Amino acid sequence: MSKVVELFGRLAEGSNRARWTALLRGQRCPYHERVCIKVRKSTPEVSIGTCTVAHGKDDRPIVICPHRLLERRQIFLDTIHLLTLHQPGNELHVVPEISIPGGSVDYFVASTRRGKVVDFSGVELQTLDSTGTVWPERQRFLASVGLPALDGDVNSDKPFGMNWKMTAKTTLVQLHHKIETFEHAGKHLVLVLQDQLLQYMQREFSFSHIQDSRLGDSMHFHVYSLLRDASQERHSGLTLSLARRLSTDAAGIATAMRLQASASVEAEEIIRQLEAKISPTTRLSL
Repeated sequence: MSKVVELFGRLAEGSNRARWTALLRGQRCPYHERVCIKVRKSTPEVSIGTCTVAHGKDDRPIVICPHRLLERRQIFLDTIHLLTLHQPGNELHVVPEISIPGGSVDYFVASTRRGKVVDFSGVELQTLDSTGTVWPERQRFLASVGLPALDGDVNSDKPFGMNWKMTAKTTLVQLHHKIETFEHAGKHLVLVLQDQLLQYMQREFSFSHIQDSRLGDSMHFHVYSLLRDASQERHSGLTLSLARRLSTDAAGIATAMRLQASASVEAEEIIRQLEAKISPTTRLSL
């Protein structure tokens, strides 16, 4: 049985072959509103399309694509209260990919009046990185609805998993690099993440000082659960729901990292990428 929960924004169940044929032909991400940009390196014209997978003993759905978090753009609406200078009559804008000291921020929510920015907050999206490959699971689902899939893919024993440790550590390091910029500017940075990732962070890092949200804090965690919702028209039978809000400041992020996180996370990430690419063809010989 396939571990894919959502494919191209649709719940991966049922046997409507015509619908899945159309979805595969269009390869459209309903959340990003364009062709899915997650492609196979060997066949870049083919979008993978996996939004959510089942993992763990209880097979809870885990979001693996950040664009899945853009459902209804609710995550941006949930940050408006942080725009403390926003007033009725101002326009709201969502602007992607802005570079700041410390790195690039996924989105900014800005309040503007007469074309001038009055206030802004940053929004970072973080989902779980997978290890291995989810491709065989995708192909097994397609085969189950009668669509062609190579036997080598369907019968593959290649596993996939969730890279909890590296995802959490890298996230904290990136926040630490960026939050000082927002704090010095008197603005807010929001991390949008799923509840399973927060639970892992709380277990593995020093999070006891990161408590319920306070407007005066610069760093905010908006934690979402993925729930079944058949009562409303959705692309799938699952919907994001804001479950909890936490906050801290730059010192709080530093405390979490200093007590539990490794300072060599950048080196570990480089090593991970190097080890994935090392092969006989990369060997240096005289």
